[in-house]
Amino acid sequence: MLGTQIDHMADENFQEVSRLQIDLMVMALTCDMTRVASLLWTSATSNQTYPFLGFIDKHHELSHEGDSNTTAQNKLTDINTFYAGELAYLMQKLEAVPEGQGTMLDNTLIVWGNELGKGNSHSHHPIPIVLAGGAQGYFRMGRSMTVGDIIHNRLLVSLCHYMGLTDQETFGNLDAGNGPLNGLT
Repeated sequence: MLGTQIDHMADENFQEVSRLQIDLMVMALTCDMTRVASLLWTSATSNQTYPFLGFIDKHHELSHEGDSNTTAQNKLTDINTFYAGELAYLMQKLEAVPEGQGTMLDNTLIVWGNELGKGNSHSHHPIPIVLAGGAQGYFRMGRSMTVGDIIHNRLLVSLCHYMGLTDQETFGNLDAGNGPLNGLT
């Protein structure tokens, strides 16, 4: 791959650019250049298309289609499946790095989420958020939780506690309640 140039803005190269960004992120973590990394694939109102998935519809436009438009819903499922595959790729790369008595994945917390529960109604409930990795055993993993209408701010308080900021009891101006989210640890 070295020496090869790709157009990083071309939709048909989106998956390749994603993998390169993930590889770079894992390298930076492996070299201890950083302890925190963030990857934003697209913006909230993304006009990203997915020709490598077999269609060129714009993601944002698809997200506003009604629930009865099964073609759009199927395409959104394909898009979300693609992103889940990128998460799996990241986890595999982290799993391949030995660290301490385990792997980098064992010592990492990945937070994967969306800003909306549903694009066509701009609903905030439920917002799907995945916690992945070992998180050094801090969180109980391998399960699904439904937390009702709790705004994600309490999850962010839980993340602060995980990072040692245990005096933090609120997060942001939409906070609904105090303290970490119950049942994560």
